[in-house]
Amino acid sequence: MASLDLRRILAGWTYEPNQITVRKITGDDGVVKIQMRLDLGLLQMEVTGRPDGQRPQGAESLLVFHETRLEEHIEKNGTDLGYELTPGDCQSLREESLQYYHRYLAEFVLEDFEGVERDTARNLRVLDLCRKYAREEGDRAVLEQYRPYLIMMHTRAQVHIALRRGAFKTAMARVCAGLTQIREILMAAGQDELYDELTEVSILTALRNEIEARLPADPLRKLESELQKAVDEERYEDAAILRNRMEAMKNRHVGSSVRRKKK
Repeated sequence: MASLDLRRILAGWTYEPNQITVRKITGDDGVVKIQMRLDLGLLQMEVTGRPDGQRPQGAESLLVFHETRLEEHIEKNGTDLGYELTPGDCQSLREESLQYYHRYLAEFVLEDFEGVERDTARNLRVLDLCRKYAREEGDRAVLEQYRPYLIMMHTRAQVHIALRRGAFKTAMARVCAGLTQIREILMAAGQDELYDELTEVSILTALRNEIEARLPADPLRKLESELQKAVDEERYEDAAILRNRMEAMKNRHVGSSVRRKKK
């Protein structure tokens, strides 16, 4: 009989406290799996679909099952009024979301940022569904405490995807949008004074600063800096040349804008 002892599988893979230790392996079915090392063993997750590989009610996940039910309700009644999630539904959705939480943490360590983007967006949909349709007030509110964290992880994934393409301006736009979302959440809750204290804000602000350092220099801004330096050093001929170059650059920009409008 084959041994069921996990020690053989865990041999040579030490658990490291305060670190997320993950790896990819190929399962007996020939499909890649994600494994996460825990103090007492490991978690094994599917790379796509529900992490445990189950298909509740024949759907990809419980979330998809409830979203489909909602669509059917709206199609039948012409409105979402009357649709609700029971406490049991909400509890099951929370338990399912925990699986995706473990997976997107593992994906982030593995630098599978597309997977992180997908799974965090998916868990944000759970928050939206419960907030709008849960029967009980407690079920509508209990997950909201995790929204800033989910937005932060979702934003980080989007930023890293953009940076891989060298799209620095897109990355900057993503991180600024994430910070704005978090601020709006706090303002809606009357807690905007907590903005600067949030770990999620600190992480995204540091990421924004990193992107700013890597952004290609704006040609016009660079000329402005050189002009100021020339004036400070009383190199007036150089300053005049720089002014002419700046004026020509501005005229080209205006001209190109006019041509785009005509098109």
